Amino acid sequence: MSVFRDDILAGKVAFVTGGGSGICKGITRAFLAHGAECAIVGRKADRLAEAAAELEKETARACLAVPADVRDPKLVEAALDATLDRFGKIDIVVNGAAGNFLCPAAALSYNGFRTVMEIDTLGTWHVTRAAFERGLRDRGGVVINISATLHYAATPLQMHASAAKAAIDAMTRNLALEWGSMNIRVNAIAPGPIDDTEGMTRLAPKDMKDKLEKAVPLGRFGTVEDVANAALFLASDAASYVHGEVFVVDGGAWLPGMAGAFSMG
Repeated sequence: MSVFRDDILAGKVAFVTGGGSGICKGITRAFLAHGAECAIVGRKADRLAEAAAELEKETARACLAVPADVRDPKLVEAALDATLDRFGKIDIVVNGAAGNFLCPAAALSYNGFRTVMEIDTLGTWHVTRAAFERGLRDRGGVVINISATLHYAATPLQMHASAAKAAIDAMTRNLALEWGSMNIRVNAIAPGPIDDTEGMTRLAPKDMKDKLEKAVPLGRFGTVEDVANAALFLASDAASYVHGEVFVVDGGAWLPGMAGAFSMG
């Protein structure tokens, strides 16, 4: 049972990149369950269509699948236009499309670094800029960027992702400063280790899970629902005076005690 009122997002339309899987699929599910209509965006059309059908069946709310690569501004613009054609407006933008892999900096290729920056950082900007031009500037709205805590100290094998997410944090604060007067609230969520996601499966092998969980002050990995609840709060009127914040959802994992869990020794 949700801690939020069922209609907290009634009448809202959300555009969610990365919404076909993982954390952003969970955010989309929560938005739909609380009254919103949604468009989900991703590169894999089949997976996206399957996710949209599943979410519509679960929630009895409209969920539009719009295949697009956020690295391409023209495809982003077309995806936003398709959403506007279907729903007539966009109130909430969630920038969750991301790419990542484990790699020591000394072995990281130019292309590998560029790809993560293009998906995470440039993708976030492409979507936000195009959404600004397609209604946020005139009607206001909410932007939620999905960041991380990797760059708060340093995380081995994650220099590329750390750089990309640090840039997203800076973008979040600068856009909040410039766009607040237009009634556009811009915030970010920085999830920590979230269980049952592709990212954790890839970045934290099973043989590391116990060690990593013990290093989290709350003693457990987070859930997709933990992040979805944060997104619901930030998207709702309950957060009407929350602006320019990076909302950490990690059970305290980024605190100094977590550093030992990621030691390369």
